[in-house]
Amino acid sequence: MTGYLPIAGYGVIGDLHTAALIGRNGSIDWWCVPRFDSPSVFAALLDNRRGGAWSVGPEAPYTSEQRYLPGTNLLETNFHLDQGGLLTVSDFMPLGAQRGGKAAIYRRVRGIRGLVPVIVRLEPRFSYGADPVRFHPRQSGLLATGGDREVLAFSATPGIVWQLEEGAAVARFGLRPQDTMWLVLRHDEDEVLSIDALDPQATMDDTAHSWDNWLSKLTYHGPFRQEVERSALALKLLQYHPSGAMVAAPTTSLPEWPGGERNWDYRFTWLRDSSYVLYALNHLGFDSEAEAYLGFFKRVCRQSDARHLQILHQVDGAHHLSEQELTHLDGYGGSRPVRIGNGAIDQFQLDIYGELLDTLYQGHRTRTPTEGVWLAIRRLVDWVAANWTTADYGIWESRREARHHVFSKIMAWCALDRGVRLARRHRLPADTAAWSRAAAAVREQVLNQGWNPERQSFVQTYDAPDLDAALLAIPLVRFLSRTDPRVQSTLVAIRQELSAGPEELIYRYRSPDGLAGEEGAFLVCSFWMVQNLALVGQLDEAERLFRLLLRRSGALGLFPEEIDPRTGDFLGNYPLGLSHAALLNCAVTLERLKRSQAAGGRE
Repeated sequence: MTGYLPIAGYGVIGDLHTAALIGRNGSIDWWCVPRFDSPSVFAALLDNRRGGAWSVGPEAPYTSEQRYLPGTNLLETNFHLDQGGLLTVSDFMPLGAQRGGKAAIYRRVRGIRGLVPVIVRLEPRFSYGADPVRFHPRQSGLLATGGDREVLAFSATPGIVWQLEEGAAVARFGLRPQDTMWLVLRHDEDEVLSIDALDPQATMDDTAHSWDNWLSKLTYHGPFRQEVERSALALKLLQYHPSGAMVAAPTTSLPEWPGGERNWDYRFTWLRDSSYVLYALNHLGFDSEAEAYLGFFKRVCRQSDARHLQILHQVDGAHHLSEQELTHLDGYGGSRPVRIGNGAIDQFQLDIYGELLDTLYQGHRTRTPTEGVWLAIRRLVDWVAANWTTADYGIWESRREARHHVFSKIMAWCALDRGVRLARRHRLPADTAAWSRAAAAVREQVLNQGWNPERQSFVQTYDAPDLDAALLAIPLVRFLSRTDPRVQSTLVAIRQELSAGPEELIYRYRSPDGLAGEEGAFLVCSFWMVQNLALVGQLDEAERLFRLLLRRSGALGLFPEEIDPRTGDFLGNYPLGLSHAALLNCAVTLERLKRSQAAGGRE
């Protein structure tokens, strides 16, 4: 993939409205603004010729590495010149009041050692690279405009001389030790303010304090504290603060296999993914995210009326979302198509009711749901009780006909079970007798039709013998006890048939799904395997595999959707909230079980 960094070579910054990907070469190759699901300003990630980028780095041979400032989402890229110089670029996006109501990217360029020749190349391309850019010099920098309304204000430390080329602004200068240059890009702003007026160092300090203050709420103090901190910070980056929604990932169309067609847009909020993320954050002390999401959840439920829940929404809760292909973009490493929107929006996926109700149940075990929340919950559970026999498209969103997925039925049982538990625990009005009968019927059907006696395993669908790693959730949601022989034999079957590599990375399934080409091992399933091993008493083996999985992260501790077990290459959208949520749940489970073991107990 000539000209493209590996996906693991990117760090991410954000402001709880949108996010940007910055390569270890100092190039911002992805930024959609003002929201996660807005058109891009920089999209070299998906087309390094037409997409647009903003690069800052040495104009000399170098090696580089990235790190986050501890306890924050402020990214630092260090460039080590072959001739001995050292340059540091620090990137961040202001939060809250410092944001001033508009998205901005701040870049501090600092000489550390030697005289370093620096080149800055600003090459925005509005509307996913479709609209050309025009530059307008100003006293303190540049104004960049495109299309009918797009505008960027670019402020820089005085003394930089800009050369305007076709579609790009370029500057070259040298930095000595302790020399500092600031570059600030603000969206939807037509006044190019001076750097002094922006006070970037104070903004940087305030932003770092905001991240550190948020992280101070973390209640985990186990052996994987560093990895847990980074995953929690990564998940927080995926929150759209105005609505409380959580996007699945900040990117679109990063391929699940090089050159394949499995390229999807994840810049939206999936009820399933959000439920797992909120479940993880809730267990770590981050209650405000759960409260914000409850408001989003109630709005979504009001929109659904008598129809099944829509599985994904725009970040503001809007439910109109079509899938399109951007034929003018080459795709990451030439992997087409590039998609915006997501055609899975109209799929019926029964399992989302279970994930959603389980998260809501966990969040309300010690406090009574408000009237509005309970009305929404009751309507959802009533709907499941009446419709659980309907075939669906399953958790993996296959693009073939609807089928009776075993995992979906198990999660329907979970929704009914949690509804009954909530109603009885808090003495809330509900037809719990009908819910209990429906739960018993689901359970009986799954045990009769979802279990394959020849394979000694639960299987993906009622009508085929294929395995599905989603079935690792059976003991996690307590459909069956972790000591049940059927749970343990299913675990063995999945580990034998769906794992690959020394780390035993787990594939989702091996059965046809209506799409061409291969895909990588799915990280969520790999973390689920760790949790299962821990639950069945194999704590040492679970911890061994967990540590191997953690080594699969990039240098920044970020995870994608999938990994190629043969090469270690990251695949799919990045960073993926579901992967980090699964990591957090693993860490919490391992710590809880190890404490119990040390105390001589058994959970």
